[in-house]
Amino acid sequence: MEKIELIAPCHFGLEAVLKREIQKLGYEISLVEDGRVTFYGDYEAICRANIFLRSAERILLKVGSFKATSFEELFEKTKSIPWEKYLPEDGKFWVAKAASVKSKLFSPSDIQSIMKKAMVERLKMHYKRAWFEEKGASYPLRVFLMKDVVTIGIDTTGVSLHKRGYRQQAGAAPISETLAAALILLTPWHKDRILVDPFCGSGTFPIEAAMIAANIAPGMNREFLAEKWTNLIPKNAWYDAIDEANSQIDDDIEVDIQGYDVDPEVLKTARKNAQAAGVSHLIHFQQRPVKELRHQKKYGFIITNPPYGERLEEKETLPKIYSEFGNSFKNLDSWSAYMITSYEDTERYFGRQADKKRKIYNGMIKTNFYQFLGPKPPKQKDRR
Repeated sequence: MEKIELIAPCHFGLEAVLKREIQKLGYEISLVEDGRVTFYGDYEAICRANIFLRSAERILLKVGSFKATSFEELFEKTKSIPWEKYLPEDGKFWVAKAASVKSKLFSPSDIQSIMKKAMVERLKMHYKRAWFEEKGASYPLRVFLMKDVVTIGIDTTGVSLHKRGYRQQAGAAPISETLAAALILLTPWHKDRILVDPFCGSGTFPIEAAMIAANIAPGMNREFLAEKWTNLIPKNAWYDAIDEANSQIDDDIEVDIQGYDVDPEVLKTARKNAQAAGVSHLIHFQQRPVKELRHQKKYGFIITNPPYGERLEEKETLPKIYSEFGNSFKNLDSWSAYMITSYEDTERYFGRQADKKRKIYNGMIKTNFYQFLGPKPPKQKDRR
């Protein structure tokens, strides 16, 4: 198959996680930038990347990159791209999003309209038509301008990849599925170690962990825009990717993944979400406050998204919550704790300085991923 370049946007600060995932799928990385990773593949890679990648937000088919400092230059260079190679005569195409950073061209609406006109002009010449009905499959464009360099990708995904299909309802301050998966992959947690989320909310961390443990591909139960791109991707490529994903599922594993919350209604939602994800048999949900967090096992992991106090009335309760969390953690001999939060006094009330801190953007909220590291378990002796 023809070699193409694909762009995978991700959360800022988690590019290394996505890079490892892409390499594990067998693809070569061409570029790592803030918030996205570009890699080489073929048209089958569009199917596999959408179905298998846990930390990517979407997959874009890269169709061009060039420098433009004027709208005239933007028009001509957009027009020079062989759009007929990607867009069928009845294809619906538009510039869905344009983002500009440190560039002379900064008006998203102008960029969008000029590029659309340039594409139409190119396709008029190729298809010998004066106008297009655009009643076929959708080919939305996403355009990034960085220091006057324009990068153009066609969105193969549609609804963002964080929409796995299992979360029908979410709690008050949910963490996205892609961010939760990326943070889990950032830790050394493995399915043979216990994992507890004491602020589990709608269950995203435990569910994503269970899917990782059972090797359930995150995109198996949803649709993608590019499924209708029969001019580029044969249908059997999607069936082959799904068959590959099904063949890798290990549903009979024994794991210890637990989710606690004080709100019984939220836990009902978490159980429904886990059932929809096909992992309810792998997770134990329980109503329990963080001050009662305890476990007899050693070398466990806490991975959680505690309250941030984004609302003023919540802020007053945060010192107590983080103090209780810290006190409980002190009694968990040999455990490690990882939490994502924007609360600035986290370490003060948790009662310990983090061993590592990583800046992560949760949507538009600037957060830190605090890592409180416990000892590594002793290596098991060879029992042969």
